[in-house]
Amino acid sequence: MGILGSGVQDGLLLKPITYPWAYDLYNQAVANTWFPNEIQLGEDLADFKKMTEEEKHAITYLMSYFNPNELLVNKALAFGVYPYINAPEGHLYLAKQMWEEANHCMSFEYVLETFPIDREAAYGSHVTVPSMAAKEEFEVKFIKRMTEETLDISSTEGKKDFIRNLVAYNIILEGIWFYSGFMVALSFRQRNLLRNFGSLMDWIIRDESLHLQFGINLILTVLEENEDLQDPEFAEEIRQMIIGAVEMEEQYNRDLLPKGILGLNSDYVNQYVKYLADRRLEELGFDSHYNVSNPAKWMATANDTLQLVNFFEATNTSYEVNAQATKQH
Repeated sequence: MGILGSGVQDGLLLKPITYPWAYDLYNQAVANTWFPNEIQLGEDLADFKKMTEEEKHAITYLMSYFNPNELLVNKALAFGVYPYINAPEGHLYLAKQMWEEANHCMSFEYVLETFPIDREAAYGSHVTVPSMAAKEEFEVKFIKRMTEETLDISSTEGKKDFIRNLVAYNIILEGIWFYSGFMVALSFRQRNLLRNFGSLMDWIIRDESLHLQFGINLILTVLEENEDLQDPEFAEEIRQMIIGAVEMEEQYNRDLLPKGILGLNSDYVNQYVKYLADRRLEELGFDSHYNVSNPAKWMATANDTLQLVNFFEATNTSYEVNAQATKQH
């Protein structure tokens, strides 16, 4: 039996493990557990108050985008992924991922509560700003398919819908759109501003990098186990979904940074988006499409050196809870 299925009585025995990658990701996710209030965001208040209106707009805009979308990802997992996989190790990981999305939502709440941000304006813009609303509409279209009727996961079309939903949420929303926002959020730390906010983003990125690994592994496993999905037309549809998502993100970033802020403008962010899209395409087995260089090489450092203590920050962003216990599985 493959990873797909909807038998409630299947997948009740954890061992022997069928998909070690899912089990390993679960253990890593547990080791990465953290809580927002461990970071002293209040220390960033002085930075926030001296920032320009454009800079404050960018932070407010990011909170407006991230907050509802973390909750939307949970719906995509609960309705579109969890019910259609058999592997208990997959269910363990998804349960932890859903808790992490809730924790991220609470992290952005913490930002909204700490900084003098107009909550109504922040909450309202995901509806009132057309480029933000367009991204949400794109995602909602896929979740509606998953929630309004049950997939026949044994049929080719049902399996395709399962993959489409994963691509929409995991590859596009989490793997491209979120990372674009992470880069803007972390750009302030590059200028020695909002350092603790940067630590909070580091922890969120560390979680998201595992979400991405899980989603990519799941997509590749389903494609490998189901020959009926291995057709060029479906592959092209998925590729076009990703390219279309880049165009939506480009417009969004023009609204996020209408005039640009110090060291950052929408062209720079959009080059990073194209670079990200190429990496996601390659991870799914496609050729790169944009062939652009990474303009934000410092982001790789931010993401790759999380195991190091950054001595310039108040918080060690690399700690793991119960590290010894997880090493002994």
